[in-house]
Amino acid sequence: MDSATIARLAAFLGLFAVFAMAEAWLPRRGRRQPRLRRWATNWAIVLLDTLTLRAMAIGMPLLAIGAAYDAAAQGWGLFNALGWPVWLEVALSVALLDLAIWAQHLVTHKVPILWRLHRVHHADRDFDVTTAFRFHPVEIMLSMLIKIAMVYALGPSALAVLLFEIILNGTAMFNHANLNLPPRLDRLLRLLLVTPDMHRVHHSDRREEHDRNYGFALSVWDRIFGTYRAQPAAGHSDMTIGLEWQDDRPSRLGWSLMLPFRRG
Repeated sequence: MDSATIARLAAFLGLFAVFAMAEAWLPRRGRRQPRLRRWATNWAIVLLDTLTLRAMAIGMPLLAIGAAYDAAAQGWGLFNALGWPVWLEVALSVALLDLAIWAQHLVTHKVPILWRLHRVHHADRDFDVTTAFRFHPVEIMLSMLIKIAMVYALGPSALAVLLFEIILNGTAMFNHANLNLPPRLDRLLRLLLVTPDMHRVHHSDRREEHDRNYGFALSVWDRIFGTYRAQPAAGHSDMTIGLEWQDDRPSRLGWSLMLPFRRG
């Protein structure tokens, strides 16, 4: 394993442990389904996603960080042409890559074929730290292709891409955590970051709510583009999480993987 992979893995496992313990200590909602079966399915999806990216790396060695090195060597991308200070380039790269992820997320809700894939994430009937990485392998593959294209277009350093991936994974686990933050802290944090209460609205079964709050890291994009919603209509304790499948099917691995290919 290279140093970047080790850094990402260490950050991922460490932050997962922190948020899993935090939500067990201060839960926002009671669970609708047994944790063991859901977690087994969600972690199995993580494994399949990892294998998908490994397979991509065989045929396409330049994934996100590799693309950053290649773009620098070729002089491609905005920041490679500008030659701005490293600190400024890293900060802008992280912000612009986050904006790209926000835009990609919005598109997955608006384009029917992409929504079919993205429903795997939204079908989870509970909302906790494992929901953060419950994405169909095909969606993960498409997301990586978009990320690679953005890296070539922007020309960020490999350090900026590594920091972005760590920040994205960390904030995604934070804002999916079943965590009961004090209201004043939540209001303060969501001025910049997506909080669990803010993102939970996005996991409502109501279309007018799950078509809001697309951000994963920075909350500012939803405010700027008019997709921000502060609270769910039914309140956080009584809102329904998930989509129309309010039974045990979303906790089954085979059903979840086949969901994009089912009718309806």
